Amino acid sequence: MNLLNQTNEKIIPSLFLLLLITGLFSCTSESELTQVDVVVYGGTSSAVIAAVELAQSGKSVVIVSPDIHIGGLSSNGLGFSDTGNKEAIGGLAREFYHRVWQHYNDSLAWNWEQHSDFGNRGQGTVAMDGESRTMWIFEPHVAEQVFEDLIAENKIPVFRDEWLDRETGVEKENGRIVAIETLSGKRYRAKVFIDATYEGDLMAAAGVSYHVGREACDEYGEKWNGVQAGVFHHTHHFQVPIDPYVIPGDPSSGLLPKIADEKPGANCSGDDKIQAYCFRLCMSNHPENRVPFTKPDNYDPNDFELLGRLFDSGWNEWFNKFDLIPNRKTDTNNHGPFSSDNIGMNYDYPEASYERRQEIIQEHANYQKGLLYYVANDERVPEKIREEMKNWGLAKDEFTDNGNWPHQLYIREARRMIGEYVTTEKDILGERLVPEPIGMGSYTMDSHNVQRFVTEEGYVQNEGDLGVHPHAPYQIAYGSIIPKKEECKNLLVPVCVSSSHIAYGSIRMEPVFMILGQSAAVAATIAIDDKSAVQDISYLEMREHLMQKKQVLSLND
Repeated sequence: MNLLNQTNEKIIPSLFLLLLITGLFSCTSESELTQVDVVVYGGTSSAVIAAVELAQSGKSVVIVSPDIHIGGLSSNGLGFSDTGNKEAIGGLAREFYHRVWQHYNDSLAWNWEQHSDFGNRGQGTVAMDGESRTMWIFEPHVAEQVFEDLIAENKIPVFRDEWLDRETGVEKENGRIVAIETLSGKRYRAKVFIDATYEGDLMAAAGVSYHVGREACDEYGEKWNGVQAGVFHHTHHFQVPIDPYVIPGDPSSGLLPKIADEKPGANCSGDDKIQAYCFRLCMSNHPENRVPFTKPDNYDPNDFELLGRLFDSGWNEWFNKFDLIPNRKTDTNNHGPFSSDNIGMNYDYPEASYERRQEIIQEHANYQKGLLYYVANDERVPEKIREEMKNWGLAKDEFTDNGNWPHQLYIREARRMIGEYVTTEKDILGERLVPEPIGMGSYTMDSHNVQRFVTEEGYVQNEGDLGVHPHAPYQIAYGSIIPKKEECKNLLVPVCVSSSHIAYGSIRMEPVFMILGQSAAVAATIAIDDKSAVQDISYLEMREHLMQKKQVLSLND
């Protein structure tokens, strides 16, 4: 996808004229000013849910989306949902999973396998919960259609392929965003703005404080932040000595690809590094719905020599995260010390230009496509694994306009706001009282690896992979989605929330983003009605609205 393609998918003219007549839009000149109560910037699941809540609350709203395909990771391969405790998921987020259940409750949805053959395994829960009428495991195109249905039913205009002008595209007056402008020259004016992107571009362009990278442990009094060399909570590290050099035992021969030549800092020290990205791939082993892995143009088997040495050591966990979703497909995620995570290749992504981000995205795609071809074809790979891998391919009926490859790279973290309240591991672990809760999370504080380096003993090792379980579902503070008042009075940030690196490792799950998107929309509605800054709204009023919307604020309510 060309990030700078300015072709906009416009709403149909008849609907546009109707909106003009009814006063939803106010267009003042040909250059295009769109004026509404709220502008939601982003195409993520959080963006869609926020817009739906606003429309249902009687507010005029548009989604201004850099993406053509909406839904973020929920529509781009992450179908094996990171639910945590499903009882902590309410409101419109739960409605999304209910609609997924409705889809798969129809026998026509099972076109590549029988429903009875699927099984019912989810992540920490059953896949299809008949009692609660929810389903937590789904195909990418099903999720996207649910989001599109929600948008259509609530008559929400979506301006797609519209990219914020990050240099001069945010107009502010008296501490408020007045309007934003995209690279195509379109302007959007609103009373309140919601940044629901994975990158936090609107937040940053509006002059709001944020952090990129890992804080030192002493910044917020945490144990699990910063560098964590030698800490292995999963199996995503090298468990036996593996030589890192091109010629084994010869440092002068240079390092193998994908190994950094710098050492990690001291444990608990901060740095500017972020956890690895990857594409969550939807694969199929159905012969009629399988696209074989092809050799990329720039393929070099030497890029995967480290994996070859890992296989030589006896490692045999390659297929452990081929998590099954309906119709003989997978949500395939990173697993092991050398896998789909492209460790260390994303550090500049959060602050990068659109052009540079596209280069990073393409590099990740090239890496993963080469990895798939290598495992399926290279004789360096054990025959048993190689032959089994040939039974898999990309799902032919997914991402049909993009070579069956996901549109969205998994941006596990980018910028994180420094807002009115910073959520830390103390909140996740229940070590302090959370003020003014607006939703709940429950997933493990999960960070993927951040760097790959050579140890003092001369072997390759990974660093940064953590998994710390909360004792129970935890509350998320309203202050974590609003900037400091002196920085911006009418912006809400439900994705790049105000939190530490390790706390974000739990918050960054798609159900939570949907929850926070809805809560942000409720806050925006109250701020508009009360003509107040988002920092000054009545929490008691917001809490009452959230409870009416069946948002879960405590499991004890």
